[in-house]
Amino acid sequence: MSSDVSSLRKFVSPEIIFGAGARNTVANYARTFGARKVLVVSDPGVKQAGWVDDVERSLEEQGIPFVTYTEVSPNPRVEEVMKGAQFYQEHDCNVIVAIGGGSPMDCAKGIGIVTANGGNILSYEGIDTIHIPIPPLIFIPTTAGTSADVSQFAIISDQQERVKISIVSKAVVPDVALIDPETTMTMDPFLSACTGVDALVHAIEAFVSTGAGPLTDMHALDAIRLINTNLKALVANPSDLQLREQVMLGSMKAGLAFSNAILGAVHAMSHSLGGWLDLPHGLCNAMLLEHVIDYNFPNATDRFKVVAETMGLDTRGLSSQEVKARLMAEVIQLKQDVGLSQKLAENGVSISDIPILSEQAIKDPCILTNPRKSSKRDVEVVYEEAL
Repeated sequence: MSSDVSSLRKFVSPEIIFGAGARNTVANYARTFGARKVLVVSDPGVKQAGWVDDVERSLEEQGIPFVTYTEVSPNPRVEEVMKGAQFYQEHDCNVIVAIGGGSPMDCAKGIGIVTANGGNILSYEGIDTIHIPIPPLIFIPTTAGTSADVSQFAIISDQQERVKISIVSKAVVPDVALIDPETTMTMDPFLSACTGVDALVHAIEAFVSTGAGPLTDMHALDAIRLINTNLKALVANPSDLQLREQVMLGSMKAGLAFSNAILGAVHAMSHSLGGWLDLPHGLCNAMLLEHVIDYNFPNATDRFKVVAETMGLDTRGLSSQEVKARLMAEVIQLKQDVGLSQKLAENGVSISDIPILSEQAIKDPCILTNPRKSSKRDVEVVYEEAL
């Protein structure tokens, strides 16, 4: 067979409703799934912002019983998943609605896994470990970045071992994603920057992933363009709904890309870092991005050149090394423009932490599709450069 013919690729996606006011259709979908009682999963910040009230009001208007669980930390923890699963079962729920950022959505996925399959959420770490379908999931993201609302990933924090586990399965792809840019209006500039850079990393890593293909490339490149064009302006003008919509659209496209092409070393290392120090996921990605680009560039030169061109760089007449330097400088400048120029050492990482961080990163499923095969020592060197 000709090498020009694409390899087989699967593409999974929820039903997506995109646009202002999408959140208000939640009860219609709950009823479609035969909701007896809905478990609403969120966190205290989203509750305080008023978005949980909108969901509850929609359910009340259609006479659908519900209970609400908001005991979710910024990096959702094993015990929170297990407590939520018990709460779900005690109240005889059969549909899950999550509203919030990646943390409530990942916690909701974990609750669904445990209620359907039993046991402890830690036993489902890895790829395709879930064998019994989980309850219907209806997700409403309130951040433009994590893309848990469209992805087949769930990331859970094990505080006892200070690690994050990755669960990758089409079983956790939500049934419906109600993507409403209005819900991101309550994000502060720092969170907007963190989640926006997270989405940019999703898109870049998906495009250079060994699992990339035509179905993911189109979403990844459009995501890079949308986020790179609009994120700086959004952080400077957080009340601009049109900018919110463009970055939200970019986040969604990045999610569709990485959910199917998977990711790479930035996320493998970021998961390890976030589990160890309980740092914001987008910040972890930001601190690592240009260093991983530098490491991966020789194994995906042509693809990184396309990334550079999609970010608006003129690569005509440039050598590969010059393209790499320009791309890294562009990424660094964007991070500075949105206020994410921190280094690892500034956030509590010491040289003695690096062997432990690297040991965990090399076990992460995201490392499997990194364009450059990596040893523990390779990962250690990248962490050291990011200090």
